[in-house]
Amino acid sequence: MKLASYKDGSRDGQLVVVSRDLSTAHYATGIATRLQQVLDDWNFLSPQLEDLAQTLNQGKARHAFAFDARLCMAPLPRAFQWADGSAFINHVELVRKARGAEVPESFYTDPLMYQGGSDDFLGPCDDVVCPSEDFGIDFESEVAVITGDVPMGASPDAALEGIRLLALVNDVSLRQLIPAELAKGFGFFQSKPASAFGPVAVTPDELGGAWQGGRVHLNVESVWNGKRVGLCNAGPEMTFHFGQLIAHIAKTRNVRAGSIVGSGTVSNKDWSRGYSCIAEKRAIETIESGAPVTEFMKYGDTIRIEVKGADGMSVFGAIDQRVAPLNR
Repeated sequence: MKLASYKDGSRDGQLVVVSRDLSTAHYATGIATRLQQVLDDWNFLSPQLEDLAQTLNQGKARHAFAFDARLCMAPLPRAFQWADGSAFINHVELVRKARGAEVPESFYTDPLMYQGGSDDFLGPCDDVVCPSEDFGIDFESEVAVITGDVPMGASPDAALEGIRLLALVNDVSLRQLIPAELAKGFGFFQSKPASAFGPVAVTPDELGGAWQGGRVHLNVESVWNGKRVGLCNAGPEMTFHFGQLIAHIAKTRNVRAGSIVGSGTVSNKDWSRGYSCIAEKRAIETIESGAPVTEFMKYGDTIRIEVKGADGMSVFGAIDQRVAPLNR
């Protein structure tokens, strides 16, 4: 099934069930009003939502209405936790090679991860607002999972069983702020503003055979200012699958329902597939010619991110955003 949160003036939105082809939707009011309720009581509430989704997909839902992604908040508008990995080691290799740094051996066996802000996610069509173009505005096309409860010490296989939904993410980065922050030795903060999410979160079964081994074996398309700059496969080259990423978090703590775990920038060794963030393009340019050429995003720039299934239909709907200045 596919779930979304419609804007209704509240912080958490109104839960709706969306048809597989993203054409129609139905309020889930009789079952649950917001997505976190469902995650907290998954075994009881999700079968009821599945029944509604089936009725909707059959065209038999009496109060269905046309689905509009522009009315969506993030599927989970605020979450108890947002932890983002860097599971595509090719991305790490490129960025480090561009600055003449080696990749530590531990990076191949122990995932990189940071904990970002989860109190203010963006909807799929909300502007990326930034106080200054000088901050180095960048998109990052990623996939993510939303979990149920996963106990401390869970194995990667057990952690996979805790995945409830999958989502599409634009993990916005402010590249020019990152070096000074990392130099402090305490990680990202101001350089990681609000992330944006695709209109719908989907249960793993919606991906069919593309959901294998805790990875999404589909292409993530990135279109910057109307030009496709990336068509990167999120599956085979994901060094750490989502079960491993969740288990990494659960090593010393319980992971509670409503936690979101990101894959990090989707990246492929085949450079002809393009890129899922500008920083990677700039790294490639530096490796090839000694200096980056591509500039970061400017006010008025647009970014569209989408994943299509084997049938050609959009899986999560599209993230379709514009970069805008802060209006004080």
